[in-house]
Amino acid sequence: MTELDSRVEGTEFADGAAGMDGAEARAFVEYYRSMLRIRLCEERIGWLFSRSLTMGTAHLSIGQEASAVGVLAAAAPTDYVVSTHRGHGHLLAKGASPAMLLAEICGRATGYCRGKGGSQHIGVREIGFLGTNGITGGGLPVATGAALSSKMRGSGQVVLCFFGDGAANQGTFHESLNMASVWKLPIVYVCENNGYAMWTAARTVTSVASIAERAASYGMPGVRVDGMDLLAVRGAAREAIARARSGAGPVLLETMTYRFCGHSKSENGRGYRPSEEIAQWEQTDPLPGWRGRLLAAGVPAAEIAGIEAEIEAEIEEATAFALNSPYAEQEALLDVYAGATAAAAAPAWVETENPVVSQPVASAAATLAVLATEATDRSEVIPAGLPLVPARNAVGAVAHATARDVRQPAVAVPAGEGE
Repeated sequence: MTELDSRVEGTEFADGAAGMDGAEARAFVEYYRSMLRIRLCEERIGWLFSRSLTMGTAHLSIGQEASAVGVLAAAAPTDYVVSTHRGHGHLLAKGASPAMLLAEICGRATGYCRGKGGSQHIGVREIGFLGTNGITGGGLPVATGAALSSKMRGSGQVVLCFFGDGAANQGTFHESLNMASVWKLPIVYVCENNGYAMWTAARTVTSVASIAERAASYGMPGVRVDGMDLLAVRGAAREAIARARSGAGPVLLETMTYRFCGHSKSENGRGYRPSEEIAQWEQTDPLPGWRGRLLAAGVPAAEIAGIEAEIEAEIEEATAFALNSPYAEQEALLDVYAGATAAAAAPAWVETENPVVSQPVASAAATLAVLATEATDRSEVIPAGLPLVPARNAVGAVAHATARDVRQPAVAVPAGEGE
């Protein structure tokens, strides 16, 4: 197998603050903020689904945050992203607003696609996010076409094409990688290998031990990295993106990761995965690991706690925004193909440069009641007892919150909606 240099960078960070300049230190803090935003937003999507407040299905990326954030940390803001059915993390790592994401998933007119796309069909052209995709391997040819466009226009943009281990066994994988290599397209194919294509173990249906080995068949470099280690992912992605941008052609990057939840809404991921395997992967959870690294590097615990409070509030406000927004009714008939009405604009309080919810929804307190304690919990969405998000205990140490402890919204479902 042809490999790039995938050595883990940033050993100074693991051992302390020595060797880091101010910009790098700030970047490490922002990586935690981004991973935590993805984790809490995904938990909230699971909660919304469990109360029948989402439209259509949803596939959560809880556990895979370091792969998304690590790859996007190495990309330029103008680079393109093509995602998968498990794409919320990629979208948020690209800079999207949690409020507009939740609104879209809930079928509201204020969502990115005005409620028509839902979880599996979100595209945000303004930030170069070319869409999630409900078809296994469906994004591979789309991304390859985008890379051809970039090369023909001479734009210098690189396409980051995410897909899973199951998609690596689809015909579109072979066709896309072969064509990209022949034409030396500026694209990095990122296989997020979480070990399972739905409920099927990848090792039982894949002819090679590492999907990255297949890169040699197409005359491109291939590299396999620890997808739970953000710095390992970032380092490999930097090299791959630089190669693609230079005109040398595509790269196949395989990030070994794991989802801490089921494939989708209908199961908890435990019936087909050994409990010992789950427990082993839980020890590599990127969030508490990164929090510990920040503390070891000298970031004050109070600063970390402030970030956690900020992201919690952001997701609360995003939830209130989504649940207070009108359903996509008349909007669903507009802009289905092209050239109809003007596109819906982002709310004035959503920042476009770094889109986060910057102030609360004024009507939330007046329109939403306290969450009913008797609300039914569909525990199969996120299994009870599974470590999910680093929570703070009384002495500020990292602790795991179980599914039963996942932070519930501070706002409740409007009367007459949900369960």
